[in-house]
Amino acid sequence: LLYPFSQFAQSSQKMATFGKLYGQANSPRVYEVLLTATYAGIDVKLIEIESASKQSSEYQAKFPHDRLPTFESDNGVVLHESGGISFYIASQQENSPLLGKNKAETAQVVQYLLFANVEIAPYVKTWIEPILGKSSYNKPAHNQAVDNLKKSLTSLEKVLQKKTFLVGERITLADIAVSSALYSAFKMVLDVEFRKNYKNVTRWYVTLINQPNFKVLADASLVDVAQAWIPPKKEPKKDQKKEQQPKKEKAKQAEDDAEEDTPPPPKPKSKLDLLPPSTFVLDEWKRFYSNNKTRPDAIEWFWKHFDPEGYSIWRVDYKYNEELTKIFMSSNLIGGFYNRLERARKYAFGSLLVLGEDNNSEIAGYFVIRGQEIPEEVTDAADFESYTFVKVVDPKDPAVRKNFEDFIAWDGDFNGKAFGDGKIFK
Repeated sequence: LLYPFSQFAQSSQKMATFGKLYGQANSPRVYEVLLTATYAGIDVKLIEIESASKQSSEYQAKFPHDRLPTFESDNGVVLHESGGISFYIASQQENSPLLGKNKAETAQVVQYLLFANVEIAPYVKTWIEPILGKSSYNKPAHNQAVDNLKKSLTSLEKVLQKKTFLVGERITLADIAVSSALYSAFKMVLDVEFRKNYKNVTRWYVTLINQPNFKVLADASLVDVAQAWIPPKKEPKKDQKKEQQPKKEKAKQAEDDAEEDTPPPPKPKSKLDLLPPSTFVLDEWKRFYSNNKTRPDAIEWFWKHFDPEGYSIWRVDYKYNEELTKIFMSSNLIGGFYNRLERARKYAFGSLLVLGEDNNSEIAGYFVIRGQEIPEEVTDAADFESYTFVKVVDPKDPAVRKNFEDFIAWDGDFNGKAFGDGKIFK
């Protein structure tokens, strides 16, 4: 299906079709791109697809990252990630007001693009996807997501206390990105009672969705009463008529129950709990690492106790290093990833570093994980697809050991890159 969206553009001069956007029509990330195109006065054709992995080999060759939305311009520029696509589209307009009126404002726009992607979208996803039946409900993860989203909204509330828009005096890509990330939350869970604590954010959002160009958003309404996850109904017990049995049959049934109804063992909370016991106790390692010098004490302890059959080591690299800007923002990106790995805390230890300098950096490191495969507790994190996990085949390899040690000690040779910042997952 092809959808032209330029009919709401502010510009009276329409441009020729600029490119094709692939994604789900009701996706907030798709809305972000379409809103940007609308404000830029650019025609973008939406080709509706549900999954990147089910597309043709030609598509897979252009977009190997298995993420939506994706974009291909008419002159062959290929992009993925809504923030990058939106920024590229906005930049086609000379002195684009969407990107601010000067370099400082452009930097602030980029700041909010990252903020929307890291500090809002993952928390909204964790909150609403179980309601929609797209993922399983996990109470600790839900509570953490709600708390984190509240923190993000509180920061926006302060920013918008004396401002109409996030950057400058008019709508920019910052407003488009953040409002798109909040679209599903306002529509489903940020109800009247919740919004009382975020009056400035609500006023800002209502101002935006009442702009003519925001007609791109389908049913951008505010929910009155929050939708909630409803647990599936349990099947009724089969032996409900026991009390109606004759006394003799009831007595015989009681004897049978005593002999046969042995309580089943408690179900493990994770498949990892079914693995054979390991001599490497992860909690002991975390305590020793925290309370002792990394070199040489913690490193010696690790290799003395490490169990390569019970645990595996994984090299981890961020896929989109070319999009990183400020060191502190990249560090915040790692922190956001860790927040969404809460389910894995019992089974994993990690060290991720930001290497390099502002506008020329990378995120890399190592994780130690229970078992020999990447478990659901890790793959279920919203940011998992943004990282590559490569298993260390031979932990005894001296070169591998040295690199691993450098990353957990936060010093050493990082291929000429300077240490910028780091965070430990424990």
